[in-house]
This record gives sequence, structure tokens and C-alpha cells, in this order.
Amino acid sequence: MRALIFGGTGMLGRAVVREARHRGQPALALSRRQADVTDRERLLYWADVFRPEVVFNCAAFTRVDECESDPEKAFAVNGAAVEHVAAAAAAVGAALVQVSTDYVFDGAAGEPYPEEAEPAPLSVYGRSKLAGERAATGYDRSLVVRTSWLFGAGGHNFVAAMVHQVEAGRRLLRVVDDQQGRPTYTSYLARALWDLTDRGATGVVHYANREPTTWCGFAREIVQLWDTAVEVEPVPTEAMPRPAPRPRWSVLDVGKFERMVGRRVEPWGLGLVEYLATWQGRRARP
Repeated sequence: MRALIFGGTGMLGRAVVREARHRGQPALALSRRQADVTDRERLLYWADVFRPEVVFNCAAFTRVDECESDPEKAFAVNGAAVEHVAAAAAAVGAALVQVSTDYVFDGAAGEPYPEEAEPAPLSVYGRSKLAGERAATGYDRSLVVRTSWLFGAGGHNFVAAMVHQVEAGRRLLRVVDDQQGRPTYTSYLARALWDLTDRGATGVVHYANREPTTWCGFAREIVQLWDTAVEVEPVPTEAMPRPAPRPRWSVLDVGKFERMVGRRVEPWGLGLVEYLATWQGRRARP
């Protein structure tokens, strides 16, 4: 299946390309310089040249706090641009895979969010991604996959931030312990996106790794694998104020995905071990 990947040099885009190659599928991954998703004509050009059967939109403005200070850019990239991506897919009759976020929910639930739960985003980032969902679902061959707490090679993420602090000599890390969600390894997400695509899935599907944890719990697992001399101190959200509000509970219900694909979602701990091994390998090189 020929795949065109916008945002193809980002953290998730790279993982989608690796999975395509693993499956022997032809894929063209484009950077923002090659195909800025806010440039409709450029996207239509690439769709016409490559003639994909599926378009993966991995391009996004994901720096949550920066979205608060630049809402125009957030809505342009995460919202309006998805209309251009959908138009490019529609022009060649390709399927569209749009990646969204747990931040479309407000965190008021006490149980995992199913796909049909009513979105109520708290932040500009969440609202802009919800606008992108609505733009994508206007196309009848679209699949929206909501995910959460991504980490993996090739981009800014929480695991990398923790490792950088430890390597800089920090011996005490203060980490929020009252926000709960599901960390997700990009390699596993890429596999899930392809599995859903192969099955012709449309609509909205949730995918994230198991089991739920807090940012503090996640940090402790990172530290345990990297440097056990570091202490992780749990703190409330109020002790670490940020420009963008975060949902206290953003655990996604992944039952629909598991039924569709016929397997359980992967444990994020295994992905963390694999990801940190790549860091250890770099550190060991002369």
C-alpha cells in the first residue's frame, strides 16, 4: 500500500516510515520544508505526483504550552491544515489517517474515555486538535486515532527530558503525580496505525499503551532504568504551574482497538526499555 507521510521527519513520522519498510510497503516521507501542511497546493502536488493509497498526517504543533501563546499557529497547523491534508487524500482517492490526542478531553472522567465520549478540551492545543479531528472526519475515508503521552526516537518527549536532566547532574526530580494517562511508544503506535489501515478502519479509534500511570510514576520507571541514584519527588499540579492546563485524567479506553485488531495493546515498559537502549548505545560510543 503506497503511503504518503506528512510530518515524515518528526518523531511519529519516522516511526511510521520504519514500520512501512518493515512491511515492505512503499512510502514517501516529507518534511515540513518539503510539504508544509498549511500549503494546500503543495499537498495536492505531492498527492498527484506520488499517487498514494493512504495519507498519514503526522504533522502537528505539539508544544502544548507554546500553543497557548500562539493560538493562530496552533489552529493553522492542527486544525485548518487538516482540511488541506484531507483534500489531498480525496484528490487521489486515498485513505486518510489523522493522529489526535487525549487532550481533547477535560480530565473530569473517573474511567477510561471511550471513543464516543464528549470532547471538552481545556487548552488551545486540545481545541486545535479537536478542530483537526472534525476536519478529518468530514472525509468519508478518514481514520482518526487518538493517542497519548508519546515518546520515541527523533523528537522532544518526556523521557528525553528526564534523561537530559539526569545527565546534566540533577539528583532530585520533582514530577507531577496527580495527572494520569497512558504513555505510548511511537514504534508501537506506528504498528497500530498500519494494522488499522490494513483493515480499512474509519471513524475514531483510541490507541495507547498499558497500563495507566502518572507522570511521576513514569519518571520513576525511567530513572530506575537509567540511574537509580536519582530521587523522584511527587508534587501536585499546583506546584508546577504551566501556561496550558492539562487534564488530570486522560486515560483512553483501548478496547475498540483491541477488538478490531485481535490483540492487546503493548505495555509501555517494553517500549521504554527499547528506547533507552538506543540512548545507552549512543552514550557508549567513543
